Amino acid sequence: MKIDREALADFLRRSRDRVSPQEAGLPAGPRRRTPGLRREEVSQLAGMSADYYTRLEQARGPQPSPEMLAALARALRLSEDERDHLHLLAGRRPPASRTSGDHVNPALLHLLDQLPATPVQILGDLGDVLAQNPMAEALLGGVCTVSEHGRNVVWRWFTDPAQRVAYPPEEHAYYSRLHVADLRAAVGRRTGDPAATRLVDRLKAASNEFTTLWDLHEVAVRRATRMRVLHPLIGPVDLDCQVLLAPEGDQRVVLHTPPVGTDTAERLALLKIVGTGQFTPSG
Repeated sequence: MKIDREALADFLRRSRDRVSPQEAGLPAGPRRRTPGLRREEVSQLAGMSADYYTRLEQARGPQPSPEMLAALARALRLSEDERDHLHLLAGRRPPASRTSGDHVNPALLHLLDQLPATPVQILGDLGDVLAQNPMAEALLGGVCTVSEHGRNVVWRWFTDPAQRVAYPPEEHAYYSRLHVADLRAAVGRRTGDPAATRLVDRLKAASNEFTTLWDLHEVAVRRATRMRVLHPLIGPVDLDCQVLLAPEGDQRVVLHTPPVGTDTAERLALLKIVGTGQFTPSG
């Protein structure tokens, strides 16, 4: 990524103008020509020299480090979106979001409720099942939430053989690579995140297959795939899995829809009638 010095300088100037001394915890003082902060006040709040900050605003400074950008974001009271924009202008990758965690956006939960005939899940980017509607539970099974990684689809796929029973054996290798490549992409966005590091370390300790695939360093965010579920009540079901990413990128909605030209719609209709009396494991 390349620094855009002109755009960075303009963004810093305009952001500085939007913050009042009172908002930054500074006295207003007399004879202020603008309502915003002065350059020396921003440098003081960010813990950098006034000369360094002035050069950034004049589009002639060096590329700021991630630590320097974090200090500027705090000094300028930037929102998360503005902070990420600052990093991108400076030619740096935005820091991974830590804000949502297990909290599911109410809008996503509303979407879940509006699709009663379609199996829908909401997953965290590391593979945790955060919510699912009754059709998803009937098709893919309930989710254990007692153990640390009990609801994590990657953990269960590599540590519980029962999770693979619901999928054709000849497709197991494909699903394994799919899980690992998607997890690798998520971990890359979460550099230094203890939860991501702990999950990968535990998977390596528990599964030689995972370790072998992890060492391949394949990266692919899961967006759309075709899968087959071997359901004990309605038989083999072919599904198109469409993945909708939330703007923050740390949660996703997974829709399991009938492929064109198959009898999946009829089978799902039957499953809706028989309900959740019996179901396959979630994977």
